[in-house]
Amino acid sequence: MSPHRSPDVIVVGAGHNGLVSAAMLARTGRRVLVLERARHVGGAAVSASPFAGRDARISRYSYLVSLFPRRLLAELGLGVELRPRRISSYTPSGDAGVLIGEDEPRTRASIRRTVGDDGSFEVLRSFGALLARVAVPVFASLTEPLRSRSAFAKLVGDQATWRALFEQPLSRLLETTFESDLVRGIVATDAQIGTFAGADDSRLTQNRCFLYHVIGNGTGRWDVPVGGMGALTEALADAARRAGAELRLGTTVTAIDSDGRRVQVRTADGKQFGGRRLLAGVAPAVLAELLGEPVPEPRPEGSQLKLNLLLARLPRLRDPAVTAGEAFTGTFHVNEGYTQLQQAYDEAARGRIPHLPPCECYCHSLTDPSILGGELRASGAQTLTVFVLHMPARLFHADPDAAKHAAIAATLRSLNSVLAEPIEDCLLETADGEPCLEAHTPIELSTELGMPGGHIFHRDLAWPFAESGAEVGRWGVDTAHPNVWLCGAGARRGGGVSGIPGHNAARALIEADR
Repeated sequence: MSPHRSPDVIVVGAGHNGLVSAAMLARTGRRVLVLERARHVGGAAVSASPFAGRDARISRYSYLVSLFPRRLLAELGLGVELRPRRISSYTPSGDAGVLIGEDEPRTRASIRRTVGDDGSFEVLRSFGALLARVAVPVFASLTEPLRSRSAFAKLVGDQATWRALFEQPLSRLLETTFESDLVRGIVATDAQIGTFAGADDSRLTQNRCFLYHVIGNGTGRWDVPVGGMGALTEALADAARRAGAELRLGTTVTAIDSDGRRVQVRTADGKQFGGRRLLAGVAPAVLAELLGEPVPEPRPEGSQLKLNLLLARLPRLRDPAVTAGEAFTGTFHVNEGYTQLQQAYDEAARGRIPHLPPCECYCHSLTDPSILGGELRASGAQTLTVFVLHMPARLFHADPDAAKHAAIAATLRSLNSVLAEPIEDCLLETADGEPCLEAHTPIELSTELGMPGGHIFHRDLAWPFAESGAEVGRWGVDTAHPNVWLCGAGARRGGGVSGIPGHNAARALIEADR
């Protein structure tokens, strides 16, 4: 872009969605300028080497991909491989566990051994088929203009499914479908990732979270980005640059002004940039502050703890029928029975760190060893990602350091309660002699990534349909300013590593220019 010509479009934030928008718009010949406060691209979708002296690139914040449309990857010319995991999940219970994967006879046997009946397998398979029927048309709609509520209900299909997923607390569906508390919990976890709500919450926050977790690319499958999450965003940045977009890193936006026709952006180093259009890859609350407007209520509140570990070896299991390599290839559920999830929510709602926090782990390096250096691979070292539920930001406000220490201790206690040996015995050490373990609380995510309240979705997820007549036919990215659009996770169809808000914001801008 010529230094003497102002951009057509300013994109605030070089997270993966901002990069999708930048690439799409630059490919149309528009002059695109991306301003990013960090000195690297990617936002929460980055890789890092946090352990001194250890050659391991960890997907530091976000770690798996389900919602990114394969068509969009192809359209942008990205050569990133999203590799399927051969095991979907493993849920230990006592000295047994439920292993769910492509081998149906083995899945059935593990359920029989753990739960005590074959019926749970058949019900779980039927439930999966129901979700698949919903997932295919609903996912396809995410990159189309918004439908009305009634039109979306027709897309979903039968009224019973619509009511169960979109009108009633998810608890009703789970409790009438599954008899096993363990199986209910396996399903319910998808409703509570990064969301502080019980399965019976009348606000249906958990239903919306559940929907986004089970519809990805029409299958709901969660894949491993080969090379780590940073490989995806570096590829997006390269695509944007190849198309002609300019990326300015280490540039913090401090204010935005819009008169509806032009925007003016000020940065911390005293520079000003003017343009016709602006796409905001920041959270709606952050955009409001930059515009000098009231922050929308309620304020976002994240509810998770993220741990990254580097292990000398995987820990031993109590279940003799499953290897550690199998169990940790998929999502390893820890104390996520249905009753356990509710108990942890109740404890956190009373202001206490749960005694045995529900969490889930997976080992990236089992599916993609490329993130480890040759020496680590040869030694049998493995990574471990741990995502902890029901850790709302409110628990960390009074004394962030003490609360973080207590939350890590509780998480390790929870993990150890289902293993045959302490996870601490498997941890490698850094060159400085420290355990290879890092943790990120909601408070830290707020500081590190600009996510208000540490909310990984920027705010609570919204339904993927129009909730007012004015939204029908639009893209779910509008703001009060006709030349400013949301292109981040806080858009109506946001959340997760999807690129969908970036795509939809670019489409909205292109339509506005017609």
